[in-house]
Amino acid sequence: MWFVVLGVLLCVQVRSAAATQPTVKNVIILHNWANLPPSWTLMESTVRARAPGQINFYTASLENPRFDEKAYRDSLAETLHRGYGGIKMDLVVAAGFSVLEFAVQHRDQMFPGVPIIFTDISGQQESSLMPSVTGVISPLGMRETIDLALKLHPDTTTVAIITGLSNWDKYWLSVAHSELLRHKEKVREVDLVGPAVGQTLERVAELPPQTVVLFQLRPDDFTQPAVEPLDVLAAVAKLRPTYSAWRGLALGPGGVGGAYRDLPKEAVLNGQIAAQVLLGERPENIPFVHDSDLQVHVDWRALQRWHIPESALPLGTVIENRQLNFWQRERKYIVIALVLFGAQALLIAALLLQRSRKRKAEAVLRESEERFRVMADTTPSLVWMCDERGRITYLNDRRIAFTGPDPNEGYGETWITYVHPDDVERMLGRLHEALRIKQPFSQEYRLRRSDGVYRWMFDVASPRVNGDGTFAGFIGSAIDTTDQKLAQQALEKVGGQLIEAQEKERSRIARDLHDDICQRLALLSMEIAQANRASGGSPAATKQNLENIGRHCTEIAGDVQSLSHQLHSAKLDYLGVVAAIRALCGEFSNQHQVSIDFNDRDVPKYLPKDISLCLFRIAQEALQNAVKYSGTNEFSVALWAIAGEVQLVVRDAGAGFDVDEAKRNRGIGLLSMQERIHLVHGRFSVDSKPGKGTRVFAAVPFAAESSPQDAPGKKAASVQEVA
Repeated sequence: MWFVVLGVLLCVQVRSAAATQPTVKNVIILHNWANLPPSWTLMESTVRARAPGQINFYTASLENPRFDEKAYRDSLAETLHRGYGGIKMDLVVAAGFSVLEFAVQHRDQMFPGVPIIFTDISGQQESSLMPSVTGVISPLGMRETIDLALKLHPDTTTVAIITGLSNWDKYWLSVAHSELLRHKEKVREVDLVGPAVGQTLERVAELPPQTVVLFQLRPDDFTQPAVEPLDVLAAVAKLRPTYSAWRGLALGPGGVGGAYRDLPKEAVLNGQIAAQVLLGERPENIPFVHDSDLQVHVDWRALQRWHIPESALPLGTVIENRQLNFWQRERKYIVIALVLFGAQALLIAALLLQRSRKRKAEAVLRESEERFRVMADTTPSLVWMCDERGRITYLNDRRIAFTGPDPNEGYGETWITYVHPDDVERMLGRLHEALRIKQPFSQEYRLRRSDGVYRWMFDVASPRVNGDGTFAGFIGSAIDTTDQKLAQQALEKVGGQLIEAQEKERSRIARDLHDDICQRLALLSMEIAQANRASGGSPAATKQNLENIGRHCTEIAGDVQSLSHQLHSAKLDYLGVVAAIRALCGEFSNQHQVSIDFNDRDVPKYLPKDISLCLFRIAQEALQNAVKYSGTNEFSVALWAIAGEVQLVVRDAGAGFDVDEAKRNRGIGLLSMQERIHLVHGRFSVDSKPGKGTRVFAAVPFAAESSPQDAPGKKAASVQEVA
């Protein structure tokens, strides 16, 4: 008998696990660029590949000339809070050190408690990072770019730095200063600081001939300089060899090049860290990832202009914009011409072979069709095929024998006459939807057998395609599941009978304890107390013994009464489920020295007995588990009536646990609660994670009873479940 019960509970567990929906995660990327670089798509795809469920990405550009002002930052934080307040963020990605400072400083205002990771942070900024964040430390490339320029121009005497006035420009100017100090004995530094103006070219023209330019003047979308920075770069690159630690400020506009980061690799590394955090890892437990990969990129056209030999380039240098020779330019056309000549030579031979191959293919196709028909007619399933409009074009022998002796019935659109009338509308709707989206589907319906008996069928169908790949309809197979359904109903009935018998036995034991043992112990306590008062001048020891006996009898009576309430609460029958659960919370508080906050709202005083008992037992089991495993002494119990159903929530902020693991190892209590809810057509869920507390939720549709005498004889009304 116990094997049957365990089988029912396992079925419920499998069905509950199958109904679990994927988790939705939200990630916001804060940056100070006009647009995210294309490599960020790699970061998003890496996160989606490593973290299950749906992941939504949001981006917010913080680029503004007033970003360094405190008042603007406070206003910006409030704007982000209002803009994304309706979305529960799971991760903040901060690109750049100033953006990271802003995100950490205003996290409680914008995204309270949301973990933060960073990117685009250099090694010089690592010591200033907060201990509660993690991310990828990127190489600057400034030192390597300066070394490249001095290597390719060994007679250099002056390095001119062209940069702007923003805090970003000032930071990178200080980095360039520190790197040029290594060469102070050989070269001098000239700083051309300011916005893009025409005088910049005049100042560059006045520099010594042995000068290389380090260009760091970033074009900003929110400024309108007199001259575009990229135009200045193109003009400067014609006057002096120009390098930059940023790819967009060197390659293309006329610069020679520099040493640049591997942005796709960094995007993948950032995606891996983001996936770890979304899977539950705390940022402070993830060490920084130091990316040290740099690669030199140069422009072939600039090499030609400044007469730089390729042999002088470092090993592994990538040369871009190289001009191609005749073979390199025209080789695809030459190859195409050769292929055409070869194709013409082979075409005649191919045509000669085509007929024989076609004949062989037709023979193989006929043999394949014959094998399919033999297999379809011998399989125990009912096999069918339909065209793109849903009309039946094929039925195997078992399907024809199942529905009747006439082999012509069931084809075309006549098959629907064999389906149970109550299932026709649902089945046609499912079929038409599948024909529209051309995707596999499955469904259950009742099919009339040749003897007139309707049998439950489970039908699975997959799309078919024509030789040209177009949709040709569906092929499906159905199996008779009537016997399985009857067995399942029998198992559910046995499970309900077991629970009902258990409750009857509990009620009987509770009555015996309360009406017999408790009364007798109370009478004994009164008799001892009376004997104590009558002892008068008896010795003090005798009097003390009598007092002890009386106290012990009183304690026994209290314990037996508590046990009686645990087995079956009389308040449940006479005062209703609200009073019974409130009393249960009081008894738990006194017995285990814990605090239980109970509140109720709009719950009818009298509910059907099976619903009241179900909610009482779930509250009892949930509190017992919480006291035993949560590790905390504060709990809350809520009992509400909302939209035609009674909802029970038992919550704690304790240790939490893995729900699936608990069901596998010690989850009899969880499965028992699930079974009780199933018998009254309700909903049940347990939300818990290690360290995140536990929430037990139960909801049952109800119809209020007029009096406690009416309650035991009625069942819960079946209402539309509210999502």
